[in-house]
Amino acid sequence: MRKIVIVGCGGAGKSTLARQLGEVLHLPVVHLDAQFWKPGWKMISKAEEIIVLNQLTNQSSWIIDGNYNATMELRFEAADTIIFLDFPVLLCFRRVIKRFITYRGKSRPDMSPGCPEKVNWRFLGWILTYKYLNRPQVLKRINEHLDNRTVLIFKQPRQLKTFLSSLAQPSRANVLDQVSR
Repeated sequence: MRKIVIVGCGGAGKSTLARQLGEVLHLPVVHLDAQFWKPGWKMISKAEEIIVLNQLTNQSSWIIDGNYNATMELRFEAADTIIFLDFPVLLCFRRVIKRFITYRGKSRPDMSPGCPEKVNWRFLGWILTYKYLNRPQVLKRINEHLDNRTVLIFKQPRQLKTFLSSLAQPSRANVLDQVSR
């Protein structure tokens, strides 16, 4: 796993997982929210998104979290691993509300400075309809990129926790390496 894409509903924990994987795998982490938004919640143009992503995906290793349907194809093509956090909608909704309370009035670590945390009805509606409107599209795109890629779909946070724990444990070969030194 050297080029990892993480997608999922808002509030699923994409940015948190990206940070955790970055620490365990020693890979650079890129939050698309921080790349695509300028201060004052000004979105960069679609053309700029493509330029930014081409620069990022041409690097030798990375973890990129975020949805952004218009650029998903490019990220999936460049990735060796696709992780889909397919968590229950109500869990995601609850996490977004918690995140809003935690970061209200300030920018969260995975967002551009000058973009204080906010929640609006459009965003909440997107979360509540994600399972029916967005999830099928994401699964279709993932299915189109199964060749030569590892695809991991987590349905519950405990599955993800088990996966992270397995990555954090040194492999038997690493242990033998350390013993022989």
